[in-house]
Amino acid sequence: MIMPRPTAAQLAYGSCTVIFSTLAMLLLSQTSSGVGIAVIAVAALLLGLLVAMTVPMPKKSRVVTVRKPAVDREQTEEPVLTQS
Repeated sequence: MIMPRPTAAQLAYGSCTVIFSTLAMLLLSQTSSGVGIAVIAVAALLLGLLVAMTVPMPKKSRVVTVRKPAVDREQTEEPVLTQS
């Protein structure tokens, strides 16, 4: 099964999640070690991937044809008023 390409919304949501969650976790943890930064970066990437995959995919559009019933001309003709 071929995976569909990500939509613009998925890319945007995933990227924003990675950026903002990385900044938030770095500021909240106040870590300065390389291992701590690497763990936060991996966690942010996984969170961004999760968010991007949960954005709903657009549905394929379907063409729907609507058939109108045939119109009887005798029923639709309006009476003609004549002046005498």
